[in-house]
Amino acid sequence: MEQKGRDSRRIFFGTFAGGVAGALTAPRTVLGANERIRVGIIGPGARGMQLVREAMAAPNVEFAAFADIYTKRLEDARQVAPNAKTHLDHRYLLDDKSIDAVIIATPQHLHCEHFTAAIAAGKHVYQEKTMAFTVDHAKRMRAAYENAKGQTVQIGHQSCSSGMMTDALTFAKSGKLGRITAIEAHMYRNTPHGKPQWSRPVYPDMTPENILWNQFLGEAPKREFDPNRYINWRFFWDYSGGNVYENMCHQLSFWYKALELKIPSAVTMTGGVYLWKDGREVPDTMNVSMEHPEEILFSWASGFGNDQLGVSEHILGTDGTILKGQHITYKPQKVNQPKEAEIAGQATAGKDAHMRNWLDSIRGQATPNCPFDVGFRVSIACRMAVESYRQKRTVRWDAQKEELV
Repeated sequence: MEQKGRDSRRIFFGTFAGGVAGALTAPRTVLGANERIRVGIIGPGARGMQLVREAMAAPNVEFAAFADIYTKRLEDARQVAPNAKTHLDHRYLLDDKSIDAVIIATPQHLHCEHFTAAIAAGKHVYQEKTMAFTVDHAKRMRAAYENAKGQTVQIGHQSCSSGMMTDALTFAKSGKLGRITAIEAHMYRNTPHGKPQWSRPVYPDMTPENILWNQFLGEAPKREFDPNRYINWRFFWDYSGGNVYENMCHQLSFWYKALELKIPSAVTMTGGVYLWKDGREVPDTMNVSMEHPEEILFSWASGFGNDQLGVSEHILGTDGTILKGQHITYKPQKVNQPKEAEIAGQATAGKDAHMRNWLDSIRGQATPNCPFDVGFRVSIACRMAVESYRQKRTVRWDAQKEELV
């Protein structure tokens, strides 16, 4: 019976080519402090389900619907929230007037499509990173956001809600850093031999009958069904910005918020696929140099073949340094601040603080810790890096025309 139901559902969605069923009617956008928030998600994969669990653990939240183009994802999601509705087409989730808020955790090339539709439907949005895939997508998402009618938008850079952010803001505003001229950051990982970073297996049920391939492609170039491209989408430029969009974005967002940095004036990225010869197009070893109009050089290096250097950032000022890794610390430059002492960060926040902040903002009890503007600036910087690598040249930003040159 269940199989028959799935088959009929596949046939229906497979032939659905028009617009959203029925007129999109916006739900309530202002909720009281104790009102229940009904939440849905587009893209309940591994990361998406982590966000689902965070939302479900918050008070006065009901998880109401899942939308995904892969039938097994919907079956798995049902185990977590048995009473939630499931949809192969996200437009039916957005058409549900009882849903207040939507989490979007789809591949990066689909963010614009899902975000703009969710905003048009009047939903509050938690948009996973990197917010926008291209400059055009970023502008389209901004236009949608500017036309929103009181909806709350949180971009999924979780460190913006961390205790380290609280300490970083304190250090940055203390006047103890002096003139900042450089930021040095890196992100290195390693995996066991034979287990490439991000690689996922292709399962037998990943077939055209179980995956809505055209919906996955979205605006990307048309291709014949390929389960490897579907499950390992992070490998391919059509759908992914590689590790720039996976991890550099997080380190950028933290300091773009803390230091209020603008979009870089110029970005140069070099590197290559030096380690994993498994068909991936995105590099596994890279270096990005970003020149900011504040006269700060932000350098980021990353690789997947050795984790000795781990993840860290150093904010280098004439009078002091902020070191951020597992902890955050201020260290004075004794040449200019001989009497200053080292200060260790003390602030803490829960692992679900970013989700709680979004939900509190929907209720009018807070403001988003990673607002749309931070996501916009980070998206442009990340796109500049990818374009530099692919075009093998420095890419510049025309701030007046808002174009890459």
